[in-house]
Amino acid sequence: MTDKPVAEMSFEEAMAALEGVVTALERGEVALEQSIALYERGAALKAHCAAKLAEAEAKVELIRTAEGRVTGTVPAEGM
Repeated sequence: MTDKPVAEMSFEEAMAALEGVVTALERGEVALEQSIALYERGAALKAHCAAKLAEAEAKVELIRTAEGRVTGTVPAEGM
């Protein structure tokens, strides 16, 4: 795992780090204090990823609007 500040991570870096946090927590092989720290980092990584996705969706909407195409997004989960 990296100690790179979450705010400096790309979406892909943050997702990889989040996967590492989840894996470590699922194994249950870390001490309680480390688990809490991992959970906190995971929450920050999740929020960062959500913000990056929202930013990307907004950019796509601007492009679609500029092209005169119908706007509006559908969550990937609903596809």
